[in-house]
This record gives sequence, C-alpha cells and structure tokens, in this order.
Amino acid sequence: MQEDIKKILQSVNKVIVGKDETILKAIIAMLCGGHVLLEDVPGVGKTQLAAALARSVGGEFHRIQLTPDIMPSDITGYSVVNQKDGSLEYKAGVAICNFLLADEINRASPKVQSALLEIMEEHQISLDGQTHVLPEPFMVIATQNPVETYGTYHLPEAQMDRFFMKISMGYPSLREELTILERNGEGNPIGNISTAVISTREICQLQKKINTIQVTEGVRNYILALVRATRESDMSALGVSPRGSIACYKAVRASAFLHGRSFATPDDVKDLAIPVLAHRILLSPKGRNLLGSPEAFVKQLLDTIPVPANA
Repeated sequence: MQEDIKKILQSVNKVIVGKDETILKAIIAMLCGGHVLLEDVPGVGKTQLAAALARSVGGEFHRIQLTPDIMPSDITGYSVVNQKDGSLEYKAGVAICNFLLADEINRASPKVQSALLEIMEEHQISLDGQTHVLPEPFMVIATQNPVETYGTYHLPEAQMDRFFMKISMGYPSLREELTILERNGEGNPIGNISTAVISTREICQLQKKINTIQVTEGVRNYILALVRATRESDMSALGVSPRGSIACYKAVRASAFLHGRSFATPDDVKDLAIPVLAHRILLSPKGRNLLGSPEAFVKQLLDTIPVPANA
C-alpha cells in the first residue's frame, strides 16, 4: 500500500475498529475530490469516521445536525450590513471547512438539500453577487439512517448523483466490539489522534498524482459496458449518468494508486462498482421484484458482463 495512505489508515484505526475497507473507500473519495454518503443504522461510528479522517489529515472539520428547521444560510452563510459604511459583510456558514459532516441529511428540508448542490459540485458559495471559494481539499460526508423514515425527506436523484460514493459501516464483530468497549472506557477515542499524519497541502498533491495513473482502453470499455447496461436493462428505470462513469473512472485510478500501481485493472472496477454506481440507479418494478436493490443489480452485471480481453 502507498505509504501516505497507510499512515492515514493507521491513524483512523486508532478510532475506528475493524473497518479498513470502509476507511479506504472514504480515502479514495477524498483523493478524487468526491463526497460520501454514509448510510447505516445509528451508533456504528459514522460521525467518528468523518472526524477521525479530518483530524488525520489536519483538515478543518465542521458538523451540522440537519433537522427540518435548519436554514440554507446555516450552511452557506449570510450577508449583514456594516452599520459604519453600509457595505455587505459575509458571515461564513458551516460549509467553510475542509470536511463537512452533514448528519442525517434526509431530515433536512428540500431547500437545504438544494443549497448543498452548488457546494458539492462547484466547491464554492455564490451569495449576493460574490463567490466564496471553499478551501481544498473539500469533502462532504453525509449520513442517513436507512431504517427510520418518520420525519425524513427523499433525497432527490440529482443530489444522490453528486455523491461520489455510498458506503456503510456495518456492525462490528464480537472481537471488534470488545476493543470498542475498551477504547471508549477510557474516554472519546478521537483523542487518540493527537496530531495529523499528513497535511491538507499534501492531500492536494496526492490528488494530482491520481491523474498520472494509466487506465487502458480495455478497462475504460469495461466501465462503459457496466454503465450502459444499467441504462439499457429492463431492471432499471434510471441508469447511471455520465457523472457516474466519470466517478468510476476516477475511483479505479485512486484504487490503483492506493495499492502502489501505475495502472488500473478490472479488479479495481469490480471492487468499486457497487459503492460508486449503485446509488445512482432507480430500479424498475421488475427490478425491485427480482433483485430487490440496486446493489444486487450491479452485482448481477459484474457477474454477467465479460471483462474485455485487452483489459
């Protein structure tokens, strides 16, 4: 594994126990400048993962608990009139940071969810004729509970498509939960990360290195075969957008970089296709009856679509 990535993983492991695969996926999204939707039941460490990742790379971390009464200005900021000279002064919102944890995003009103769209896509805030560029790297980590639906709003497909990846933590094993009990008995384990192991400037440099990873024509064709199959199958009502194919292309490059390779392989595609593509798909009634979930649909495609010979 690439040395800088190993240091980040080891640092986050001081807080998060036994979830290396989930942590690495979050790191891949960060290196690609993408955002993550963490969908899981309460209490499995979603907030701790976001905080640990931010602290490990020395990034400024902000958290907002999204409820129906939260206003867009709470996220984007607002302008106030300077009483001395009548000019407008910008008061920063919670989004001015490196890592924004949007907790329980599906409890926010549609107006607030819309306010996140420009931030997530453009990495900037436009307000009163002024543009406020967000610091780099910038990453939104949103959480939602897949079980409880009372008092929640449906995330529009346009916003789901802006999440680079959707991942989950899952319950820990018995041994892992014993370790969690021991760590939390000594206080909040986030304190185990006393200093950053890498700087945000170095993260930006790593993001540029991702662009040097080679992706052969065969691997590109494999990605496009998967994407086109999601659009043409009668199992889906809405397939993966071009934004999704671009995300998959970036993700396999980052995966190759993580593993110290200068080129991507079909295995990189297979490892990341479900978290990168599945949340962008709407199943048809037939698909829901036969497969049940977009994740199962993507898995079926991975099992049936042949890998190009020149990949």
